[in-house]
Amino acid sequence: MRIRLIGEHVHVSIAVLAGAELAFCCGAFVLAAHVRFGRNLTGFEGDYGPLWPRALVFGVVMILCLLAFGLYSARQRARAFGIVVRVVAAVTVGFAVTAIVWYVIPGLRVGRGVMILATVASIVAVTLTRTVFSRLVNEDVFKRRVLVYGSGQGAAAIAELRRRSDRRGFALVGFVKADGEARALPVTTLDSSLGLFDLCVRHDVDEIVVAMDDRRRQFPLRELLECRLAGVDVTELLTFLERETGRVRLDVLNPSWLIFGPGFRRDPLRLFSSRTLDIVASVLLLTFSLPIMVLSAIAILVEDGWRAPVLYRQARVGGAGRTFELLKFRSMRRDAETDGQARWAQKDDPRVTRVGAIMRKLRIDELPQILNVLRGNMSLVGPRPERPHFVTELAQKIPYYVERHCVKPGITGWAQLCYPYGSSEQDAIEKLQYDLYYIKNNSLLFDLSILLQTVEVVFMGKGAR
Repeated sequence: MRIRLIGEHVHVSIAVLAGAELAFCCGAFVLAAHVRFGRNLTGFEGDYGPLWPRALVFGVVMILCLLAFGLYSARQRARAFGIVVRVVAAVTVGFAVTAIVWYVIPGLRVGRGVMILATVASIVAVTLTRTVFSRLVNEDVFKRRVLVYGSGQGAAAIAELRRRSDRRGFALVGFVKADGEARALPVTTLDSSLGLFDLCVRHDVDEIVVAMDDRRRQFPLRELLECRLAGVDVTELLTFLERETGRVRLDVLNPSWLIFGPGFRRDPLRLFSSRTLDIVASVLLLTFSLPIMVLSAIAILVEDGWRAPVLYRQARVGGAGRTFELLKFRSMRRDAETDGQARWAQKDDPRVTRVGAIMRKLRIDELPQILNVLRGNMSLVGPRPERPHFVTELAQKIPYYVERHCVKPGITGWAQLCYPYGSSEQDAIEKLQYDLYYIKNNSLLFDLSILLQTVEVVFMGKGAR
């Protein structure tokens, strides 16, 4: 089962885990204060004030840092050691962030002893919570029991969701062959002679997904209405796949779903909130990253000579299809494209310099794009801006590709989080599906969530080339 939160469909199991860890982190802070000042906490409250606001701030910061390191992502597939490394890194960063909060708001400050004890206790508590949660909690309790009406090519898109992470939000009861539909799936199909309502009662179904290949053939209107009135949700295939996969599947997409479906908000308030976030966050990011940018420029000049260009300027396609000049630190040799032929960046690309390889790994080469954001050519969050040559080529081959230009491109984005660096037409198709999901569901909170989760991409070097 999923709930709608911050523009993204969140699994109930993940929400429960986050709630439990918030409680344990707050409890770790309280425990640390007890250990440091004794049971009655008179000394603590006498020196610092009430305990609970500090415990809540500490807990919320820790949860945000765990989110930033991908520990509440349904796509997280790291093994046990990788999870522990992320937990330690997230809580350590949380310690630093909380210290900054105490400095900015002196009325909330606490002693270093309490902070260190609370941080260590939080690492232990979060690690144990995740271990117990993964082993003892029956995830089927949080899942919706789903019956699929259809067994053709449309239903095959659901049958392809076989991994545990793909089915985190639902338990598949089975498929029902639609009238006039040739069976195409090598899976167990339920007996359609019982009727949809009786099947829902027998198998305790929560939701029916309509996945008929051709709805013009004997659409079971009365049966679906009976199920709907009995409390069973009825969902069309594309909406179900969007909710469960975090992307808009192009192979089952139809224009009417885009036109009449919810989402795709571009009202003045949304545009204002997006631009405000861009300006405020860009100024802050530019302020903190300026020393890194200066050192990067010096490193480029030392490697390639003092007359070598530091910045690389390249034409990219932005919002409404307008072309703009994108700025990046130059990470390739100056003769990388002397023949004028545009090429996809490849893994271990021989054109990349030694300094450039480090900058690409740490995403430092992207920092000058902050100036593009301040100019209004880009947003912090949005689809990746592509070169005009590739856009022209891909728009001719991929349906709905030009729709990604209805918003400004971004330094980071939903597709960049969910899919590694793309360097082929197939990669462009996969990333477009995530871009369409973002465009449909974009909101201020969703943007903030993406920015937080980008921390994992930078720190863990995911998808860098």
